[in-house]
Amino acid sequence: MGKNVLVCQKNVSFQFNEPEMNDSEHTSAPNFITNIVAEDLETNKWGGRVHTRFPPEPNGYLHIGHAKSICLNFGIAAENAGGLCNLRFDDTNPSKEDIEYVDSIMADVRWLGFDWEDRLFYASDYFEQLYEYALQLIKGGKAYVCDLSAEEIREYRGTFSKPGKESPFRNRSAKENLDLFLRMRTGEFEDGSRVLRAKIDMAAGNLNMRDPVIYRILREEHHRTGNDWCIYPMYDFTHGQSDSIEGITHSICTLEFEDHRPLYDWFIDELEIYHPRQIEFARLNLSYTVMSKRKLLDLVEQGHVSGWDDPRMPTLSGLRRRGYTPESIRNFCERIGVAKRDSTVDIALLEHCAREDLNKRAARVMGVLHPLRVVIDNYPEDQVEELDAQNNPEDPDMGARKVPFSRVLYIEQEDFLEDPPKKFFRLAPGREIRLRYAFFIKCVNVVKDEKTGEVIELHCTYDPETRGGWAPDGRKVKATLHWVSAEHSLPAEVRLYNHLFSDPNPMDEKHGGDFLAVLNPNSRERLTSCRVEPSLADAAPGSRYQFERQGYFCVDSVDSKDGALVFNRTATLRDAWAKIKKR
Repeated sequence: MGKNVLVCQKNVSFQFNEPEMNDSEHTSAPNFITNIVAEDLETNKWGGRVHTRFPPEPNGYLHIGHAKSICLNFGIAAENAGGLCNLRFDDTNPSKEDIEYVDSIMADVRWLGFDWEDRLFYASDYFEQLYEYALQLIKGGKAYVCDLSAEEIREYRGTFSKPGKESPFRNRSAKENLDLFLRMRTGEFEDGSRVLRAKIDMAAGNLNMRDPVIYRILREEHHRTGNDWCIYPMYDFTHGQSDSIEGITHSICTLEFEDHRPLYDWFIDELEIYHPRQIEFARLNLSYTVMSKRKLLDLVEQGHVSGWDDPRMPTLSGLRRRGYTPESIRNFCERIGVAKRDSTVDIALLEHCAREDLNKRAARVMGVLHPLRVVIDNYPEDQVEELDAQNNPEDPDMGARKVPFSRVLYIEQEDFLEDPPKKFFRLAPGREIRLRYAFFIKCVNVVKDEKTGEVIELHCTYDPETRGGWAPDGRKVKATLHWVSAEHSLPAEVRLYNHLFSDPNPMDEKHGGDFLAVLNPNSRERLTSCRVEPSLADAAPGSRYQFERQGYFCVDSVDSKDGALVFNRTATLRDAWAKIKKR
C-alpha cells in the first residue's frame, strides 16, 4: 500500500492512498530529452548528475498539461541512478498567488505518485540573493532604473520588423542606478513609477532581449514573505538564477520559453554563475479543452463551473474528483510522448487510458439510472434471495459479493420497448431475458399511466430453475439486463459529464477568440432518481466502480454524504479511441 495522504481543498478534506512506484514504473520510452540526458551522462558533462525540477507558479490549480511536465521531470530523475527532482514554486507575483494554490499543487504532485523528498523550494527563498544579483548587474553596467511607464516601454520596444528605441534613462550612471534601486526597495516610489531593466540590445531580433524588465515595484502582501518586499523580480530573471542556485542540470520547459532561452543564458553568463541547460518541449493541447490558467480562472470566477475541481475541468483536482486514477494519467502522459512541435491530442485517448485502468481495478456493481418498476408475479412476496455476484472478472482476487433479489425490482427504462424494432433484443411483451446473476424472466403485462400513456410498471414471471442465469434445458436468451431490488436498493444522484466545450478547438478563430461562446450547455446532466445496489451503502468518497452496462463512476468527494450518495460518471463503456484506432 502507498502512504495515506490527507488533502484539504476548498474547505473540504478527503484522503487518498498515494501510490507507490518503483523505478521501473517511471521508465519511459526514449525521446529527444532523455537522449540529451543520456549523452550528458556518457560525457560526464554534469559530473554524472541528473537534477531536474518542476517549477509551477502558485496562481492556479494544476491541469493535465502540467501532469505531462511532472511525469517528465520526476520521471527522468527516477530512471537515472542518483537522479533528483525538486519542487519549486516560482512565487514572484503575490498579486496572483495564494496558499490555496500551493497546497493544491503539492497534493496533486503527491497524488500522481511523485515525491520531492526534502527538496521543496520557493523562488521567494532566493529574494535576497536575486536582489544581490541585480546589484551586480547594475554595478557592471548591465542594468538600469527606467522611469518610462509600462505603456511607454511597450511603445519603445518596437516590433518584429522595427527595432526598438532606447529609453532616455538607459545611460544613467551605475551610481545613480544603485541609489534609485535601493530607494525602490525601501518603498520611496509609487507602484509602477520605476522598473529595473537589463541593458542588452534594443535592436535585437529577439524581442525578449530588448532591455527586458527584471524588477518592478509592487505593494502586495506575499504569502510567505509578508510585506518584507515592495519590489519583486520578474519570472525571466528568477527562473534561471533559481535553477543555478539549486544546481539543476537540465531545466526542462515548454516550447513557449524557447524564445526566452537567450535571456536565460544572458543573465547566467553575465552573473558568471553555474549554468544549467534549458531544453524546451511541446506543451500538451487537448481537444474540447482550454489549458490557459487565465481562461480556466475565467470559467471559475464567472460561475460556468463549480470550482477548480469541477469534474468537467482539465485540472488534476477535477480529473481526480471525476474518478481518473493517477495511473491512468501517467499512462496517458507516457503514450503521448515528448515532441519538439506543438500538436493537439484527441481527448478520446485520455478517456481510453481511464477505461483501460479502471477496467482492471474498479469493482463491478449494479445501478439503475432511469428506474422502471418490475413485479415478478410468481415470486413469493416475502422471499428474499442472496445471489452471488462477481466483483471484477479481470481480477478474481477481488472476490464476490451478495446481491438481494426480491419480488419487486427496478430495471432501466431503455431496456424495455412495448413494440421493439427488429434488432432490439432486450425485454418486450412475451419475451424472455436474463437478469444478471439471477434468473430468466418473461414480460407478461404492461402497466401504463392513464393520462400520458407512459409505461410505469411491468409484470413478469420468472423461472426458478434458471438461478444464476442459465437454463437447465439449454434454452438461450439474447439479452442480459442489470437490475436492483426495489426494497433493498439505495437512492442516489448520478452526474453524467460530457465535454465542457462543443467544439474540439474552443480557441478556433471562427469563434472570434471567445471560447465561452462554445460552452456545451449539456456538459452535465443530473439524475436524481437513481437506484444502486445496497453494497454501496458505505462507499467512501473517491471510490471508483463500474456500473455494469453503464460506465465507470466515482463517489463524489465533495457532495456525497451518508444516506445521500452522489456519483460522477468518469467515462462511458463505449471506447471512442478504440474506434478511432480501428479506423
